[in-house]
Amino acid sequence: MRQAFQERLHSITDRLVEMTGLAGEQIRTSTTALLEADIRLADEAVAADVLLNRSQLEIEERILELMATQAPVARDLRTVLAAQRSSSDLERMGDLAVHVAKIARMRYPDVAVPAEFRSTFRDMGRTAEAMATKAGTVLRLRDLGAAAELASDDDEMDRLHRSLFVVMFDPAWHRGVEVAVDVALLGRYYERFADHAVNVAVAVRYLVTGELDGLAATAR
Repeated sequence: MRQAFQERLHSITDRLVEMTGLAGEQIRTSTTALLEADIRLADEAVAADVLLNRSQLEIEERILELMATQAPVARDLRTVLAAQRSSSDLERMGDLAVHVAKIARMRYPDVAVPAEFRSTFRDMGRTAEAMATKAGTVLRLRDLGAAAELASDDDEMDRLHRSLFVVMFDPAWHRGVEVAVDVALLGRYYERFADHAVNVAVAVRYLVTGELDGLAATAR
């Protein structure tokens, strides 16, 4: 019975790691669609969200079954709760990638972001994808060092996010309100994507240590 329970927990973790890969691929596709005004890729990113949604629902069902039949306690209970929280965060990361793709689609055939923002959004996309990959490592290995690195990566995403407003608040800004709204929304989507990746790390830290806060302290 105990072995079967552990095997079910491992299968849930494997599914979560798969979700990080899907989220990383989805944000990469959305970013390319955004920067290249590629409507085909935008549609692919939107359609791919079905896989993340399905995975999240399946994990929720498995967790409910384990809670009802095994009544886990102590570390096992923390594992189940961390998995439940992580699946929700990963599903939300997919939703945010969809929001990026929808703006790319809405502005097609034009590129949604002006030239002065392209390098920043390219960096935001790369950072987001890397954070999704690192979240997979954290989940698979329960690596607190990688979890702490995600906090640093989030700082970089926040820096990139703030840099968008430096340009938009400059008195020389001439792109108008519509572009400003698109840029502000897009920046928020990437910033929130990163936040959810950090939430996965926080959940794993809770699993390993029983603590919900203090992630930044691990980096030191």
